[in-house]
Amino acid sequence: MFEPSSFPPCGGTLPRGIAPRGLSVRGLCNPHAGPVDFDVPGGACLVLTGMSGAGKTVLLRMIADLDPHQGDVALDGRLCRAMPAHLWRRQVVYCPAEPGWWSDSVLDHLPDDARTRDLLARAGLRDGLLRDPLHRLSTGERQRLALVRGLRQDPRVLLLDEPCSALDEATTRKVETILHAEKARGVAIVLISHDPRQADRMADLRCHMEHGRFARVGS
Repeated sequence: MFEPSSFPPCGGTLPRGIAPRGLSVRGLCNPHAGPVDFDVPGGACLVLTGMSGAGKTVLLRMIADLDPHQGDVALDGRLCRAMPAHLWRRQVVYCPAEPGWWSDSVLDHLPDDARTRDLLARAGLRDGLLRDPLHRLSTGERQRLALVRGLRQDPRVLLLDEPCSALDEATTRKVETILHAEKARGVAIVLISHDPRQADRMADLRCHMEHGRFARVGS
């Protein structure tokens, strides 16, 4: 049963009860969001809703250990601060709304192999995209390509910031099929979405954010 937590003061004593499995967040905060406590078991999807500027993206970035924060995040009972950052980010993969790239060549980000081609096909992307420069791809193609890149790391947690915002309904359903398959293999997902229909299809847990805090929590 997913229950709203009491929100301790930022920097106060961390609550007990880090979950032995899945993603656990305790007292997580910075000046822009939190403090919040919640758990997402493996195989479940927490959908975050709220207006732009409510703190949803900041929360994902703190979980991914990309923004400074207080509080703790743990995966399967192991604290983020107890492992090197690069190992945490391989297991807890963050896909931002506007993905970042270090090269204009798609092949510099993904290998051309059977697994990549399978993921591309499942996401509704063509094989030839691997040979295209990134600047020629649409926003929706880049969003799905970033998801494929993240899935190649075999993550335990996916942090997804509006991954379907530039997609039509049919393509959105393809992405959701991939996400349901990830849930089936035990991946915990935290998904930001402004689409109430997508929230209904994907959510096992829900949190609505206002002013950096959880205003409503449910399942």
